[in-house]
Amino acid sequence: MDFTLDDEQQLLRDTTRELLARSYDPERRAEVVGSDLGWSREVWTTLADVGLLGLTFTEADGGMGGGPVETMAVMVELGRRLAPEPILDCVVLPGGLIAEVGTAVQRKQVLSQVAEGALLLAFAHTEPGIRWPSAEVTTRATGSDGDWTVSGRKNPVLRGDCADRIVVSAALPDGGTGLFLVDAQAAGVTRRAYRTHDGGRAAEIEFDGAPAELLGDTTDATPAVERGIVRAQAALCAEALGALEESLRLTTEYLKTRKQFGVTLSKFQTLTQRAADMYVALEEARSMVLYATACLAEGRVDPIVASRAKLQIGRSAKHIGQESIQLHGGIGMTAEYPVGHYFARLTVIDQLFGAADDHLRLLSGQVADYTRVEL
Repeated sequence: MDFTLDDEQQLLRDTTRELLARSYDPERRAEVVGSDLGWSREVWTTLADVGLLGLTFTEADGGMGGGPVETMAVMVELGRRLAPEPILDCVVLPGGLIAEVGTAVQRKQVLSQVAEGALLLAFAHTEPGIRWPSAEVTTRATGSDGDWTVSGRKNPVLRGDCADRIVVSAALPDGGTGLFLVDAQAAGVTRRAYRTHDGGRAAEIEFDGAPAELLGDTTDATPAVERGIVRAQAALCAEALGALEESLRLTTEYLKTRKQFGVTLSKFQTLTQRAADMYVALEEARSMVLYATACLAEGRVDPIVASRAKLQIGRSAKHIGQESIQLHGGIGMTAEYPVGHYFARLTVIDQLFGAADDHLRLLSGQVADYTRVEL
């Protein structure tokens, strides 16, 4: 299989890279992340203008019709620059669910606004005390004939602090899980915002009889949610790959320029061996990102493949992140130097939709299904 990007995909990657390079350096990013919102609406508008916010939507829904490979190319660049704009949280995941289960009218009305940058979405699915990969939800939906309300508590809701409309998973009266669209400013919606470890934002959201619009019909949407999470896991792995590449680049550049005992650190064999091990971990991560992306591009939305990728990303992120800080010495621990921020983001990515240990546990349970297993 050919894993190289074609000309259009390379243009998309290069455009994203150039746009983010113009928008962010470490100082500018620190300023934006420290603001109340935590990301830049100006950059968001620029992303919309070049079509990146509508990348994953069909042209009929106001998007560009891009696929998994295009999404991977963009997410890698977001990770490389540590851009705080919530494309995954506010567009790819919730927008993908609306695109899959929403009616034609809902898709056209909502997704076109998202692609234009005029509407922010969030996905409220995770609940306190419920651990991935459980799909159980205690939030309840009541009503019929188009008049629905939802009640329950969701936490964490990534970017739930700034979302205009929220895609909420809730148990249907007759069983199964439905997806509902809730106005974030509606009566019965209470948001408690907080910062995440990587400088991002999230919210705990209480729904108390909040008016809701059912997406699609009352058919159980659990399979759609599972597929949406698989796509989100693949996108997160691609973002992590960009962060891993930049972490290694920063580390090797430091080893080539920092002097000790009159010579650069790159002259010390032990340090170069550790850098070589980091490179191996990076290539292992890259291989799994390509594998997960290729499966999605072929129409295979496989949670086992996503777990394999997420497990390797978690292991590579821990190894490269820790080594990056160690090889930088004291400067690696300072807030002013970017390498620690990359590790913080990688740590959060590892925890989203199942940490490495969770995926290892899930994959271990599949061992009996194979005739051969290699460690």
